Amino acid sequence: MRSAIVCDNFSPHLTRKRCRRVGTWAAANNVEIAYTPTNSSWLNRIEAQFTALRYFTLDGTDHASHQEQGSMIRRYIIWRNRHADDRRLRSVVGRANVA
Repeated sequence: MRSAIVCDNFSPHLTRKRCRRVGTWAAANNVEIAYTPTNSSWLNRIEAQFTALRYFTLDGTDHASHQEQGSMIRRYIIWRNRHADDRRLRSVVGRANVA
């Protein structure tokens, strides 16, 4: 079975184009590295999860420190993993998943 890893055009994800090591590993392991076109993050399904994280954790906040912000993100991830079927969460993710 062939697997695919979807990457956006964030410069560290373009390593395969500069370093043959990643491409060689992918070929040896029947993995395709697929890059989304520039300015089309909506094609990458994980982006919707980041949209939900921003919506529930970061929008309208002014955290006093990075530690406080990190704590809120960790709390959100725990909540999200326990409430994957939450109506509000599915609504936010569904709106972000336009592809």
